[in-house]
Amino acid sequence: MRFDNQRRSSNIEDRRGMRGGGGGGFSGGLPLRGMSLRGIIIIGLLLLVLPADLRNALLSSLGAGGGQSVSDQSVAPGSCPQGDQACDFVSATLGSTEDVWAQQFSEGRLPRYGAAIPTSYTNPILVLFTDQVSTGCGVAPSSVGPFYCPADNKLYIDLSFYDVMRTRLNAPGDFAQSYVIAHEVGHHIQNLIGSSSGGLSGETENQTSVRRELQADCFAGVWGHFAQASLAVDDSDLREALNAAHQIGDDQLSRGGDPREYTHGTSDQRMRWFRRGFDSGDARQCDTWSVQDYNQL
Repeated sequence: MRFDNQRRSSNIEDRRGMRGGGGGGFSGGLPLRGMSLRGIIIIGLLLLVLPADLRNALLSSLGAGGGQSVSDQSVAPGSCPQGDQACDFVSATLGSTEDVWAQQFSEGRLPRYGAAIPTSYTNPILVLFTDQVSTGCGVAPSSVGPFYCPADNKLYIDLSFYDVMRTRLNAPGDFAQSYVIAHEVGHHIQNLIGSSSGGLSGETENQTSVRRELQADCFAGVWGHFAQASLAVDDSDLREALNAAHQIGDDQLSRGGDPREYTHGTSDQRMRWFRRGFDSGDARQCDTWSVQDYNQL
């Protein structure tokens, strides 16, 4: 795939090198030192799905503090420093998602959940950080991985996560890295159209979470569908994204585990919903909430 021809987003907030906030309990460059990879991933999954009050309580219990204001750590969004290839890659991916979703919102090609869908797309801010970061959802260590905070409409990523993907999750590749950003953008879209809260009657919070995550995967696939021509995405790139979706499936991360504890979906589900969006290019096909039988997701 190629990025040299992509528009770069100016919605990058570069906080790398800044400390995450006044209440942080982490020292050095390795938060949660001594915790197993599975433990770190589980905490990361919890931070993505818990409501803000419970999320902050979890962060506080880890010594990261919670509920801190983001205002004292914000910097003005802008472009990447010249020659910063890692930032440039993220900026190009974000710019591509902005272009795709601006068109989808203007055409109204999104699932409906009662309220009218906005006719214009509100771009999220993508925050780059190191070690830990203060957000509208509390203070988070880099160990939790990329995440979206609906309280401030920002995506957060420590770029060292891409090393984790390559070396520890066995999910290398630039399109796999772009999929991660597109998935978090998917959560932003859910926030805009009102599909990020609530659930079906009789289902558990974990089942609601799975529906939410699979929809974000599908939205990421829709982005890939429309971006594939300009990005020159080929079959090998698509395999990278599908492999990443497979490697971060709940059954893969937990080596089986209890399906009742799944919060993001199995490897097969994540690949299937990403592929559904990628093949159809229709975000209305991403309505996981319309699948009445949870076992049929």
